[in-house]
Amino acid sequence: MNVAETAPALARVEKKWVVWLGRALSALPAAMLTMSGVVKLSHLPDFVKRWTETMGFPEGALTGVGLIELACVAVYLVPRTATLGAILVAAYLGGAVATHVRLGDYGGVATPVLLGVLAWAGLWLRDRRLRELLPLRGRSA
Repeated sequence: MNVAETAPALARVEKKWVVWLGRALSALPAAMLTMSGVVKLSHLPDFVKRWTETMGFPEGALTGVGLIELACVAVYLVPRTATLGAILVAAYLGGAVATHVRLGDYGGVATPVLLGVLAWAGLWLRDRRLRELLPLRGRSA
């Protein structure tokens, strides 16, 4: 077997590996946002207290925000709408960053930023078209 024959086979193996890594990275923010959305919909007393007293949001906003969060995740997880979903997830997480900054909780900014980076990195790895549109570039000579 010569190099010309093995190159396509190696590309397929690498592609599967890259796609599966992308799926794993995508699962992390999807799982975290799903849990967060479910907690908002559950109206657990401890969370309602934190939501209203610490964050300053009205309790009535919990259901709407939880549904929006879950909708963003659903759009992100469907392959045909994943790019739109990544945009929506990033926008949602931008609101979370703004909330933490407003509260002076600068340490709390790291989690939504990391989730946003993982969401986009996961999508980039699992979507060949996105990798072609936004290629990584090495140093120029």
